[in-house]
Amino acid sequence: MNAPTAAGPSVAHVAASARLRAELRLPGDKSISHRALILAALATGESLIEGAGDGADVRSTAGIVAALGALVERLPGDGSTVGYRVVSQGADGLSEPDRILDCGNSGTSLRLFSGVLAGLPMTAVLDGDDSLRRRPVARIIEPLRSMGAVLHGRRHDSLPPLTVVGRTPLRAIDVATSVPSAQVKSAILLAGLRADGRTTVHESVATRDHMERMLRARGVPVERADAPDGSVAWTVAGGMTVRAVTERVPGDVSAAAFWLVAAAIHPDAELLLRDVGVNPSRRAIIDILRSMGADIEERPHGDGLDDGVGEPLADLIVRSSSLRAVDLGPAEVATAIDEIPVLCLAATAATGTTVIRGAGELRNKESDRISGTAAGLRALGARIEVDGDDLHVHGGTPLHGGETDSLDDHRLAMTFAIAGLVATGRTSIGRPGSAAVSYPGFFDDLERVRA
Repeated sequence: MNAPTAAGPSVAHVAASARLRAELRLPGDKSISHRALILAALATGESLIEGAGDGADVRSTAGIVAALGALVERLPGDGSTVGYRVVSQGADGLSEPDRILDCGNSGTSLRLFSGVLAGLPMTAVLDGDDSLRRRPVARIIEPLRSMGAVLHGRRHDSLPPLTVVGRTPLRAIDVATSVPSAQVKSAILLAGLRADGRTTVHESVATRDHMERMLRARGVPVERADAPDGSVAWTVAGGMTVRAVTERVPGDVSAAAFWLVAAAIHPDAELLLRDVGVNPSRRAIIDILRSMGADIEERPHGDGLDDGVGEPLADLIVRSSSLRAVDLGPAEVATAIDEIPVLCLAATAATGTTVIRGAGELRNKESDRISGTAAGLRALGARIEVDGDDLHVHGGTPLHGGETDSLDDHRLAMTFAIAGLVATGRTSIGRPGSAAVSYPGFFDDLERVRA
């Protein structure tokens, strides 16, 4: 099979594989890569970023950093990674862009740059592709407006493009996020760096903490306070200086999820995944799969304290497994939100019925991932019921080849391709090039694991 690209074939075909064996190095963590580039723009001096993800989303962020006046040099990497050298005069040295800032398909770019721009004395417009223009922005507009910035969106301030008129200094706020979202939290903390006072963000469920770790690694204290009800508060003081660092981005655990599921549901598989980030706030997919019975061996190495990121790493070995169903509540879903589509695939091979509750945030991703996941897996013979924002996946039904559509959503494209490795016959994936948003080398690695 030829590896599709964003401009490549409109359909990819995947046939079942008799066995899976490979050692893989994954693309750099997408969430960390975005944040590394943004913090490099806010730091004074030269920042070096090694092992960054080379997907279209990260390239969008790099382009915006350059459009704001920082020097961005793209360096050679290996596989699905790349390096970046960023030289900046710091936040006060950034300049008003002379064109619309193109976020492409990247909701992370749009939301995090909203927080950055809110605290800069300039006007800028953030826009993207048709998919991004359907992503909600009210959850960002409301807190940033309360800090003193002026923001306007389309359709009563609910959708992009988003115009941001920054203010300096901003007002510090104490705010609870309307939905569990690391992107919203990160945007507010970034704005808080330019606020007069201490800004606190309360989350009902703790989301991924990459921004907090990376700020600390750059000399910016971030306080955490945990409440008995499971909620958590994060506080940052305004006026802090972000330090330039050299860092290495760990392998993306969300990319690892596809291979963890592939090997766990395949009857003859053993895969070794090198240097995967196993941050406690991101590793839910590993722990959920283990609770389902997945044979995942974890070999930790390094504590992440000297990589400029502050992230723990491990090699993961995953083997063929007998899975059982699980019942996931909203809090667990929030910690594994990006991995829910491929987790549904795992559930099709499990004994019993897996229930996934409160997954409504999936409807606000690159596609409506609830309906898209259900439709694609049903086309392959899976039994899935959708009840509002809940999913019920009945296991034990063998998959067969069929026609699926990624809906231009990278996580759906990769989920259906992994399903093709175990489904009888041939599986077709419509619009497979969307995988390049986060994992440009995915289809090359798919062929490699057959060896």
